[in-house]
Amino acid sequence: MTPARRTIAFAVAATLAFSACNAAAPPGASPTGAAATAPGQSTAPAPVSPAAQDVVLRVAMSSPGEAQIRVWDDVAAQFEDAHPGVDVEPNYQEDDLYSTIGLPQLLSGRNAPDIYFEWTGARLANRYAEGYAADISAAVEAGPLAGLFDDSTFGPATVDGKIVMVPYSADVTNVLWFNTEILSDAGVEPPTTWEELLEACDVLETAGYIPIASGNKDLWAAGNWLAHLVSRVVGEESYDSVLGGEGKFHTPEWERAFGYIAELREHQCVNESVNAVDDTEGAQLFFQGEAAMHAIGSWLVSWAIDEAPELGFDYVNLPAMPDGAGDQGSAIGVATGFVVNAKSSNIELATEFLALLNSEENVQQLIEAEVAPLAKSASEGAEIDSRSARLRALLEEAPAIVLPPDTGYDLEMADAFYTAIAEVLGGQSTPAEALAAIDEKLGR
Repeated sequence: MTPARRTIAFAVAATLAFSACNAAAPPGASPTGAAATAPGQSTAPAPVSPAAQDVVLRVAMSSPGEAQIRVWDDVAAQFEDAHPGVDVEPNYQEDDLYSTIGLPQLLSGRNAPDIYFEWTGARLANRYAEGYAADISAAVEAGPLAGLFDDSTFGPATVDGKIVMVPYSADVTNVLWFNTEILSDAGVEPPTTWEELLEACDVLETAGYIPIASGNKDLWAAGNWLAHLVSRVVGEESYDSVLGGEGKFHTPEWERAFGYIAELREHQCVNESVNAVDDTEGAQLFFQGEAAMHAIGSWLVSWAIDEAPELGFDYVNLPAMPDGAGDQGSAIGVATGFVVNAKSSNIELATEFLALLNSEENVQQLIEAEVAPLAKSASEGAEIDSRSARLRALLEEAPAIVLPPDTGYDLEMADAFYTAIAEVLGGQSTPAEALAAIDEKLGR
């Protein structure tokens, strides 16, 4: 199993759970760590202990969208009702802020979060090394979190033999979404090959549409999309080793991969403002019908349902690349979860809150908000949007899974890589110049 496959392993376990929709869910533990409840019985937490009085429990995350925020606010209210004297304070930060400087500032601040959202891989390992990730193994084995997850789910959530994350969801981080009406009116089929994609760009641009919207001001949106493209060309092994610190970027195979990024610009596939607008502005181009396609992750479903409820949209995976060394059926994805701050004075309460979040009732709420929860109970109950279901199947069935550079690898490297992609996409650098600049920045 490759490092990429290992890192996303619990995402696959989650989608396997979803595929068994008609199977009986295993009994789960109550949020307070009591014995497993029988079907139909309440899983509400037990009355609060005196030690839990007059406490603020802070929860930090990147903003998950209005549908999920409604669930989180409801779970917070449930917890407060069951724990008099405890005030749950969710902190929803703009995604790009949170994933860069926002979370580090929160963790080092006076009112640091007791619980915070994080990605598996290098980021989680760094939080543990910095002393911000509590060992919650006991809570998983015989405490509030016992029985809520399959054991295999905790593989990527484990660092140095310690469970330091409560799994939350798995996301396909990039596919090519398309407006069904625009493509139909333009006589364009959803592209499945690189040649078809370039032809679609030509037709759609002539028809007056932005072929593919992207808001890459913060570098990750197009960076994530085109990192997947690069992996399809150079192969998963080369992608993983070079991003992991072995070898140089400026090689003939990587230059060929970056040449395809230059072709996107030559065919006017992306908006001229690609590197000047953020991901929200990029999405709005798609929601408002100015762009025919949009390259972004699985979270677009709930976002579009909230902001463009009349929009007809669907997706295809990244089109196959000509003569690519990688698996052309690969998916790019990431697993996420919530970490209990090791410096918190409310570790026990934090684990109880995360158990409540993953109770059967609240997992069903999350599914209705288009989350792909990794808890056992996700295998039954609420029906999910068909596009979300297919995305989960894509992640489950993909012959290879690629990690995004900014969550699976070193952040300094990811920043240099994403900058190079943006410069080629924006026409500021040739592929050779951009790749040489990465090696220079990283001292390779």
